[in-house]
Amino acid sequence: MTRPGSPRFEADWLALREGADADARDAGLLVPLRAHLAAARAGRDPGSELVVHDLGSGTGSMARWLAPRLDGPHHWVLHDHDPDLLKRASGAPPASAADGAPVTVRTRLTDLTVLDAADLRGADLVTASALLDLLTVGELDGLVDACTAVGCPVLLTLSVAGRVILAPGHPRDAEIAAAFNEHQRREVQGRRLLGPDAPDAAAQAFRRRGARVHARSSPWRLGPDQRQLMRQWLEGWVAAAVEHRPELSTGARTYVEWRLGECASGRLRAEVHHVDLLVLPDGSTTVGGHEERS
Repeated sequence: MTRPGSPRFEADWLALREGADADARDAGLLVPLRAHLAAARAGRDPGSELVVHDLGSGTGSMARWLAPRLDGPHHWVLHDHDPDLLKRASGAPPASAADGAPVTVRTRLTDLTVLDAADLRGADLVTASALLDLLTVGELDGLVDACTAVGCPVLLTLSVAGRVILAPGHPRDAEIAAAFNEHQRREVQGRRLLGPDAPDAAAQAFRRRGARVHARSSPWRLGPDQRQLMRQWLEGWVAAAVEHRPELSTGARTYVEWRLGECASGRLRAEVHHVDLLVLPDGSTTVGGHEERS
């Protein structure tokens, strides 16, 4: 979730969004992932650990979500640029795997802009959450090259898709959304971020290297039960839009005040769209009872 050149993500924000992230991820992708992992481990010692490398791990929310959904003992290597977040992650590891097997965690301070296959040596699975949109084209290609060289599955969740649906609607929704999306594609310290173009770019990059890619929508669906998260997301969404287009600032003040009032009253609903990608290094696999060729 964090990397050099991106805004520093506060641990409190990551904790606030963890539940919404867990609800949004497409658990259906775990069916082909589990099948692939089981086949890969068929000839190994039953007690051998599944080694998972999580990129941009933040406080470890991906491990806490995924480890209880996979069988067998796991060893997670959590990569992040922020030592404070890694410290928090090491203090809150997953309790156990789906079958009660032990899960161990270690952290690694990593600059993901220069990730290579050596950083992922021995991985049985590579994961990341809310990371791809913070990469440049070149950095994404480097990540894809590293994962392809290792030859293991890759699960990339919650990449910003650039689509937001708010109810009730407002005439300014479209211009705020467009300005936010351009902000996500901004240049940071000489780096042009992919923003909402990242999911398609990643899928195409993996397919060019011969991998099978499955894409699923994974929206946040926020309502009265997530008012605190919705408020913080909304304020950040509008602030980013205004940062990119300062001429929106006057109207945006009225807009965000009205939106926050709707949030406080429990009337506001928000769908914030993301994309989950499962990348399998071999041929066809079965998804939902049929062969998917995506």
